[in-house]
Amino acid sequence: MNVRELESFNAFMTYGSVTKAAQAMNVSQPMVSRLLNNFEKSVGFALFIRKRNQLTATTEAQQFHGTVLRSLNAFREVETQARAIANDQLGAIRIAAQPIYVDTYLLDVVAKFKRAHPNVSVSVTDTGLEGMLDMLSTRECDLGIGITLDLQDPNVVITPLAQSRAVCLVPVDHRLAGFETIDIDLLRGEDFVELSIGSPLRTKIDYIFQIAGWPRKIAVEGRTIRTISRLVERNVGIAVSDPFAALLVDKDKVVARTLTPAIEWDVALFTASRELSAVEKSFLAFLRAELPNLRASGCIV
Repeated sequence: MNVRELESFNAFMTYGSVTKAAQAMNVSQPMVSRLLNNFEKSVGFALFIRKRNQLTATTEAQQFHGTVLRSLNAFREVETQARAIANDQLGAIRIAAQPIYVDTYLLDVVAKFKRAHPNVSVSVTDTGLEGMLDMLSTRECDLGIGITLDLQDPNVVITPLAQSRAVCLVPVDHRLAGFETIDIDLLRGEDFVELSIGSPLRTKIDYIFQIAGWPRKIAVEGRTIRTISRLVERNVGIAVSDPFAALLVDKDKVVARTLTPAIEWDVALFTASRELSAVEKSFLAFLRAELPNLRASGCIV
């Protein structure tokens, strides 16, 4: 049996005659008759009672019609999903990203992507760089967003999106708030709030201060940039931070200032070593489309 035979049987059962079934299918009556005969032979039991060139459905045909109708609906759903996938309208994307990007960059990207692809399922998980790499390796996520800091991993494809440069977050009434650019030596003696040891950005910042040759006084450590930003708002200390933090702080309480020497890194897309699906490529396009807005806000250079 084939789909056209199923359709002819459904049309006959729906409209009650070969003539009306042919009209509904926009084919000839002889064609419908042949399809019905072939279908009856393939199912192995009588579907019709034939009298004076008239067909009447048997009790078995009436019982079987429900099954045929469900099969046709399932087939039509397959066709619909195939067209949707071909048009990037169906699928699923699992994203793992460092918390600062979940809190800022990804919010607008996901919102705009969902408006364009309402039937695509999206899940977002915030995690550190190591957790993101683990999720990629175990296929718990499809895409990762994070900072590179010269990361090299043969199992991961890194696609740079933009470059960021560290800023110094200081309370608005702090002695350094009037500077447009803050040299690292001006930070001597200050209390710092920092990311926890082991964070890639914390490692990079520690290295820069080691080169400077003087120790920092760490007042508080936090797991996320959101945490350290909130602590700066409360005058617990200053922070050398990702510039995306400026999108999180209360601008009446905290200002972000350029730091010298520059501490730079790439914001990148992390993927497993495979070709991206059509939906994933579409999401990447939305990630790139948001970059001019981030550049205007000073988050990237």
